Amino acid sequence: MTFDCSCHNRPGKRLLALAMILVMVLAPLSASRAQQRDLPSIGGLGGGLLSDRMEEDIGRQVMASIRRSASQIHDPLVAEYLTSVVYRLVPYTPVSNRELTIVVIDNPAINAFAVPGNIVGVNGGLFLHARTEQQFGSVMAHELAHLSQRHFARRLEQQERSAPLTAAGIIAGIVLTAVTGSDAGIAAIMGTQALSVQNMLAYSRAHEQEADRVGLDIMADAGLDPRGMPEMFEVMMRQSRLQGNRPPEYLSTHPLTESRVSDTRSRAEQYAASGASDTLEYHLVRSRLQVRYARNLGEAIEAFEAYLKEPNAGQKDAARYGLAVALLADGQHARARTLLEDLLEQSPHRITYQVTLAEALQAQGNLAEARQLMERALQRNPGNYPIMDRLALIEIEAGNGSQAADYLRTLTRDHPQRENLWLRLAEAEGMARNIVGVHRARAEYDILTGDLEAAQRQLRQAQERVPATAPLRQVISERLTEVSRRLSQS
Repeated sequence: MTFDCSCHNRPGKRLLALAMILVMVLAPLSASRAQQRDLPSIGGLGGGLLSDRMEEDIGRQVMASIRRSASQIHDPLVAEYLTSVVYRLVPYTPVSNRELTIVVIDNPAINAFAVPGNIVGVNGGLFLHARTEQQFGSVMAHELAHLSQRHFARRLEQQERSAPLTAAGIIAGIVLTAVTGSDAGIAAIMGTQALSVQNMLAYSRAHEQEADRVGLDIMADAGLDPRGMPEMFEVMMRQSRLQGNRPPEYLSTHPLTESRVSDTRSRAEQYAASGASDTLEYHLVRSRLQVRYARNLGEAIEAFEAYLKEPNAGQKDAARYGLAVALLADGQHARARTLLEDLLEQSPHRITYQVTLAEALQAQGNLAEARQLMERALQRNPGNYPIMDRLALIEIEAGNGSQAADYLRTLTRDHPQRENLWLRLAEAEGMARNIVGVHRARAEYDILTGDLEAAQRQLRQAQERVPATAPLRQVISERLTEVSRRLSQS
């Protein structure tokens, strides 16, 4: 199934514009804005350019910038699947710190990235172009290999010999590279034209080859088929030829040549046949994103219907699910519900079907039925992110702010880096008339987006509303002290 995504070129241009603004703002103001941004200092400590602590600091600032400037996909079903794939690979990845921040950029182009601070991200469009889970997994394994080999820090070490580096320039460059896949990100990091472009590309190719080798090992050890990597490279090469002078964004920072594809294919063939097969979940998530990036819903519905009529079509359950998602988005709730109930009858405990059916029931106004479905699912899957997220949405629509806040407090405890959950918690706390809760949730959102002064104000307002002897006062005071300390060190 192929969908025309041409209508989504505009968001990519908007992201690039936002990122360029970020460069223009951050780079010249890195000194004068020190009070507002606790940027890490850059220097050759610990035998290298970036210490672990410095990478963590840079990672925090990168994520804050991405949260402010890039449109993200906050779909819990997509996030949960991507997390499962990454953590399937992580045990076989030679990284010292396995706590990762995972982000999905809302862009239909091919792109993925892994940058200092253990940040791993993909564009939603990667799901569209990777036709198999093995192909998708190869990109993630490759990016984790970059992370484990500290390629970004090593590139910076080489660059430091030719030109001075500023934290603001590095952060702006990383954000550009992450959200656009553009070599403008590399230009922002270089900050000078003195460095030979040819030398920079040659160094990058060496890193790509190393990441290919390490990534193939990771795939094989994790039970994926290493042959997915050369297959994915071929997809990118075809896309590059189709786009002419506009190659896939991923290739701007991940140079790909025929010889590299050939070398990777030869290496992949040396691994024993794994017998790995795709999970249904990959294709369900892929169907969700095909609907998201379809030119219009009518064409998406027709494409799924036509595919289901093909006698030898594979992944028909994923196509039925995609049709249900498209119908739901098109307001055809009853048809979507019928399809989802049929799928759920075949696979009664599949969370993706349950959550999407609850969404359909909620769209029909059947809040009690949707709630009951999700409560039963939660009993079987305690703490599940997509189920609890849907329950919170149901309770917010039902006007039950206190119950929604209970679910969201659990989610923010388990997923503290998801800024969208903190915003929704603030909304639920407001419905429940818990003003202290509103201030605390807003403060956490402000911290994640890098606005420490706003977070400080929110925490002070929360502190003022709590009696001096209450245990909660101490919790708020400790968080306020931490935020104030970070501000004073900036």
